[in-house]
Amino acid sequence: MKLTFPISEAPDDLAKETGRKLFTGPIDFLKGVVAMSGLPPADRVEVCFAGRSNVGKSSLINALTGRKALARASNTPGRTQEINFFTIGDDFYLVDLPGYGFANAPLAVVEKWQKLLKAYLSGRPSLRRVFVLIDARHGAKGVDEEIMSLLDHSAVTFQAILTKTDKLKKADLESSLERTRAALTRHPAAFPEILLTSSEKGDGIETLRSIIASLD
Repeated sequence: MKLTFPISEAPDDLAKETGRKLFTGPIDFLKGVVAMSGLPPADRVEVCFAGRSNVGKSSLINALTGRKALARASNTPGRTQEINFFTIGDDFYLVDLPGYGFANAPLAVVEKWQKLLKAYLSGRPSLRRVFVLIDARHGAKGVDEEIMSLLDHSAVTFQAILTKTDKLKKADLESSLERTRAALTRHPAAFPEILLTSSEKGDGIETLRSIIASLD
């Protein structure tokens, strides 16, 4: 029987080289957006990263781009309430969404951000894929499924990425994968593969680069 939500396979040499080339060019911070009116033109392929606070999103983006401080990690979970846009050459936007869950901000600020997030996800024609980051030590949680449901309603394809996989023993990783697969089966917008990553060890980074490069 075919496994539901298998692990993404490593790219072949051609795909690996295409992904490498994409991320060796110029990568720059463009702007932080706090309202729909501030969004840059939807004139290129767009991928975005979402994940609950402390999931390792900044570390993954930095490992992906090979820039140590491109995405700055905040010590205060939920503090950054901007949608941050980065340019990858002339053809891609990489978008960093604020960490969700445990938002250390007034309720009115959180509600404003949630409204912006919903408007962005449902109204961005150039958005090809959202990568939903899940801490491998915990598997998918309720707060992760909330964002997945939002992506279902917005008809935006998302792919689950398990982070910090180097922190687990094999049996614990399998358990985490089982929980994540069970959650993903409830979401029609889920891409049918899971990517395993470790920012510290570089696991899965080449695969992620090649996935993004293939979305043009």
